[in-house]
Amino acid sequence: MEKHQYGFLLIIFFVVSLGLMSFISCIIAESQKAKEEDMKLDNKLCYLPESKAFSFGIAALICLVIAQIIGNFVICSNFWLRKDEDSSKAKKPKIATAFLVLSWICFGLAVILLSAGTSMSRKQLYGKGWLDQKCYVVKDGVFIGSGFLVLISIAATLATSLFTISKVQGELTARIHAQLV
Repeated sequence: MEKHQYGFLLIIFFVVSLGLMSFISCIIAESQKAKEEDMKLDNKLCYLPESKAFSFGIAALICLVIAQIIGNFVICSNFWLRKDEDSSKAKKPKIATAFLVLSWICFGLAVILLSAGTSMSRKQLYGKGWLDQKCYVVKDGVFIGSGFLVLISIAATLATSLFTISKVQGELTARIHAQLV
């Protein structure tokens, strides 16, 4: 039982670390994004060099996706993948389900914002641009906003996993206590 707890704590630490790395990458990407002054105009054509925000945005996306997958794997393994014979199978708590839905909504929004901001941070060549042959600069706060969505997503995923763990462990404790009495 204790090995399971240490493994769970290690996984939680890993998920939190990835979430924090993603958040920090978002903050750094915000400070490194291209500015309007960086744009060069040649008649109607524009050029925008690649900014360092591109690599930090990619790092934030990778860390977020891995953290979300691992966090949801923990939830699934403790919540839905138990054997049918196991009487300690947890019922779907409404609070845990609400946190899980919140986690996925924030995850989706963060991925959309990060993907768009990261894509705009690539080099935009003369006549190519980002969209419709026009150059676009990432607005202020896009990366910071996605960073806060990352934090909410990871926190909601961890809350879901903690609710499912505590529900299962509570049922196990009650079952063991009933056998002792």
